[in-house]
Amino acid sequence: MRFMNIVNQLRSEKGCPWDRKQSPLSLKRYILEETHELLAAIDADDHQHVKEELGDLLYLIILLAQIHSEKQFFNMSEVIEAISDKMVRRHPHVFQDEQFDSEAQLREKWLAIKAREKSDRAKAKKN
Repeated sequence: MRFMNIVNQLRSEKGCPWDRKQSPLSLKRYILEETHELLAAIDADDHQHVKEELGDLLYLIILLAQIHSEKQFFNMSEVIEAISDKMVRRHPHVFQDEQFDSEAQLREKWLAIKAREKSDRAKAKKN
């Protein structure tokens, strides 16, 4: 993906000093700022501004993933794979044969799946 290559180059030895010095902690404030700007654009129903702010937020997400990749914690492909698995798991009515009679039943199932995921994470953390 072109943009991931751009972020990688920004973080390289010959890259941008600002991008190179960023860390997960230093990015927190920018992620929050860009999220607020995105929300304001949504509230203003300004589609072009929404597009711009989505790009800014995407940049920060990919930069954060790149930093974690450099430390060999995980990479962007793993992030995408994990969220893909989560969406499929949490939408059995779309990706499996489960059917629900109401939105309330659907939500109940979604909450149960989410609780099971949380429990599984806690068990994995203990091991």
